[in-house]
Amino acid sequence: DIVLPFADAIPWEEIGVFVDEKDVPYLDTILTSIPPEVILRKQRLLANPSMKQAMLFPQPAQPGDAFHQVLNGLARKLPHERSVYLRPGEKLLNWTAGPVADLKPW
Repeated sequence: DIVLPFADAIPWEEIGVFVDEKDVPYLDTILTSIPPEVILRKQRLLANPSMKQAMLFPQPAQPGDAFHQVLNGLARKLPHERSVYLRPGEKLLNWTAGPVADLKPW
């Protein structure tokens, strides 16, 4: 099983086309059999500005961009105060939560 990145910001099940490895030789047939309205729906979802933002690495980094998605993913794997975890419906972590000493410049 493959775990796709940024699952909290990108609805892979809605925008992707998933093909079993054994069916790769038939990819052309599989892709051309997708109805145009399904393709259009996937394209519209991809055109969503927040979804585009979640896949890009702009310079400088911006809230909701791929850099922040990476930080959010790493933060979920580390122990933190409960105040920094994502709450239902939130897309960004509160990176300033926690001990004040942690906020000092490097």
